[in-house]
Amino acid sequence: MSDLSTPPHEILESSAFKKLVKQRWSVSLVLTFAMLLVYFGFLLVVAFNKELLAKKIGAYATLAIPVGLGIILFAWVLTGIYVFWANSKYDSSVEELKKKIS
Repeated sequence: MSDLSTPPHEILESSAFKKLVKQRWSVSLVLTFAMLLVYFGFLLVVAFNKELLAKKIGAYATLAIPVGLGIILFAWVLTGIYVFWANSKYDSSVEELKKKIS
């Protein structure tokens, strides 16, 4: 077993760890609320203005198809934002904290 340079409980109680946890929660909540806003907005349109989504945009398609695809694309974009943030900021901060432990 390796000798720990910093005890784990000190890491968990450190301001750097608490800041990292707060950042992760902040990013996660912002992205979650963005997705919920888009999804519930879509549900409200379906509930109160079905005619809008039923408008024809071609011979066979309605507006609901591109709107639904847009919601799926939006979810992918949010996932990409989270992955970019995690890879560029979060992972390096986690590695710094791991180095303090080992």
